[in-house]
Amino acid sequence: MSELHKFLFDGLPVRGMIVRLTDAWQEILARRASNTATGAYPPPVAELLGEMTAAATLMQANIKFNGALILQIFGDGPVKVAVAEAKPDLSLRATAKVIGDLPADARLPDMVNVNNKGRCAITLDPKDKLPGATPYQGVVPLFGDEGEKLGKLSDVLQHYMLQSEQLDTTLVLAADDKVAAGLLIQRLPVKGEGNLEGTSDKDHDQANEDQIGRNEDYNRISILASSLTRDELLTLDIETILRRLFWEEKLLRFEPQAGLLGPHFACTCGRERVAQMIRGLGVEEAESILAERGDIEVGCDFCGKQYRFDAVDAAQLFKPLGDQIPGSPVVQ
Repeated sequence: MSELHKFLFDGLPVRGMIVRLTDAWQEILARRASNTATGAYPPPVAELLGEMTAAATLMQANIKFNGALILQIFGDGPVKVAVAEAKPDLSLRATAKVIGDLPADARLPDMVNVNNKGRCAITLDPKDKLPGATPYQGVVPLFGDEGEKLGKLSDVLQHYMLQSEQLDTTLVLAADDKVAAGLLIQRLPVKGEGNLEGTSDKDHDQANEDQIGRNEDYNRISILASSLTRDELLTLDIETILRRLFWEEKLLRFEPQAGLLGPHFACTCGRERVAQMIRGLGVEEAESILAERGDIEVGCDFCGKQYRFDAVDAAQLFKPLGDQIPGSPVVQ
């Protein structure tokens, strides 16, 4: 199962967490691959989206926020937009819109930042926001302080954390077709909560900014974390990774989160929602589609899951409630 581990470095102003997505990540890829209209993601896009999903999980778990955290990368390349969403219960979903071909070795600038106009946006959408309230959003470019293109998602997010929260952050991210994983190490705020939720004041910001790059304990631990290779992150179990990296440090470990209490896939689509949509079309429109195609096929715009209704299924949708045959739990 997918799992998330949180930890603190005893007596030091440094926290960390590591996530390993297996079943949740594989479900995201499988839904997309089974979509006859789109097919599977190209490998570079799948790698980027996996890193985004791992990063969104880490960032959601790192803040106290009752709502969805949405990580978006968009720009002027063949990948028009890539999105990963993590909710407070660590339910996850992700998607990307790809237009055009990509070389097998395409990197972040090739996919979304061809002319250095790409952006990264992190949106916090409260679950119970008041009418008229807008979500909090922070946006940063996909280039560094000197205008240089950033080659990795981890570089972009570390830059974002410095600009948004004034906190030193180290991220190691990796993904393939089986695992999406990430390690986050962060210097603790000088006081109070971080300002990812837009609640900090100028004094808080200045106090954190004054400490950027100066904490020797964080710098030492960051160097250790940065030594973790992509292959190690993807192939080693979490216990082995933590032991190899931080065997000389005293870690205070929290209970691991797995199963429904940990990272897991969830999308808002479903067969019953699609059935309601077909009912909304009306009998005549449904019959017209059936006459032309032989069935009614609807795909989720987000996860790519396809739902098919043949003539018998469609007829059942328009029967009076008392005349309907009990449905099967199996999605066709």
